[in-house]
Amino acid sequence: MRIAFSVLFLATQLTANAAMAQTAAEREACKADYEKFCTGVEQGGGRIIKCLNDHLSELTPECQKVVKANSPG
Repeated sequence: MRIAFSVLFLATQLTANAAMAQTAAEREACKADYEKFCTGVEQGGGRIIKCLNDHLSELTPECQKVVKANSPG
């Protein structure tokens, strides 16, 4: 299950931004925040990173850094 989540999260994020380099540390930094705020979000089209960005002030500091580094603009 954990591997499936990691692969799913990575695939979603790579789809959202092809130039974005997701590391295991980045995925781990946002795992709890993803599960808390974005589990119902449909994958693809950058929707998960947008969801995390919409909750930026509520995310852990580690995840905030990942989202800021990987958000377009």
